[in-house]
Amino acid sequence: MMLDFTVNLNSLGFECGLSENEKEFIFLRARANGLTVCGCVHAAFLCKLAYSLRESIGLPRQIEDVDMVLLPSNISKKGKGLTVGVLGGGHIGKQLVQVLLEKNGLKPSQINISSRRPETLEEFVKRGIMCYFDNQRLVAWADVLFLCCLPSHLPKVCAELQSHLPKHCLVYSFLSAVPLNRLAQLLGHSFILKPQYEFVACDSVNMWLSQGHVTAALKDPEVIDASCPLAMRGGLCLDPKWLFGLLYSLLNMCTAANVGSTEALGLINELFQLKGPGTVAFILNNFVHSSYASPLTPDESFPWINLVDVQSKETPLSCFISRNNSMQGCLSALYNSVMVDPLKGKKEPGKPKDGTLSVITPSHCKKSDFV
Repeated sequence: MMLDFTVNLNSLGFECGLSENEKEFIFLRARANGLTVCGCVHAAFLCKLAYSLRESIGLPRQIEDVDMVLLPSNISKKGKGLTVGVLGGGHIGKQLVQVLLEKNGLKPSQINISSRRPETLEEFVKRGIMCYFDNQRLVAWADVLFLCCLPSHLPKVCAELQSHLPKHCLVYSFLSAVPLNRLAQLLGHSFILKPQYEFVACDSVNMWLSQGHVTAALKDPEVIDASCPLAMRGGLCLDPKWLFGLLYSLLNMCTAANVGSTEALGLINELFQLKGPGTVAFILNNFVHSSYASPLTPDESFPWINLVDVQSKETPLSCFISRNNSMQGCLSALYNSVMVDPLKGKKEPGKPKDGTLSVITPSHCKKSDFV
């Protein structure tokens, strides 16, 4: 049996070679780790909900050999369920794929990666994931597209994608340095979701350093609890508009499948477990203004929602959730129950762990020109 004599040897530790002035910035490592963990788990949460919603809708499956051909956006795809494209095979892209495989239960056939260096992705190829360098092929295939490329590559990437992005393809951006409006302009696309994280002073930021790999960190229920979108801890917070955008993106998926408004609300309420005792279910007016809700028949689909507007303006949904503590509790509890390993136990909807729920402070909610 071979022993590793370097284990716990301080002289080989990361901090050993740093000066006293440099050690003041060690907290930045924890922040970077926290951003990676939270970015991946929030993306996984979206995929989990989108996959479940599509299963409930019973959408046509995707064509088995779709990866061999570019499909026009008006042709339905069959045989692969929710398809997830990852554009960029660097550090973030690789971590994200690992999380989607291990935390979401997605099959390798449901994930494709487009990278300038697909030869470096052999570990994923061996698991059955298609890896290539063809961004247009990727967006023609994917229902959800994760942008994990470098900001310096974005103008060229967007130029390639601009006329090939189907309207129903949800683009999820990991590029924190590129504002949402700028990204929408470059892509010529409004179905975009972009989380906005902020740092806050705290003493628990080092919790993000407890595990080296994202998938290992997400096996810890305390890490999942700290990453809860409405009640983040560890020196990070997430703009709640991300959650509003996520809900509207699910509504758009129903609209793209021609699901009637009444059925769409039922599916979303069921998805978020908002039909039990002590819960408050979503209604039409929570998503659109009364002027749009009144003439909407049960079989008529919701209007298509511009996600860029959702994440930059006040909406009926943002006003409703901001003022409703019970709804915030339900959403937080669902996040924990969905993302925590089932073997670790689940929390009951509407009963979040004490001290983990921070109420969203409602701003002055006025009627805007939003649908």
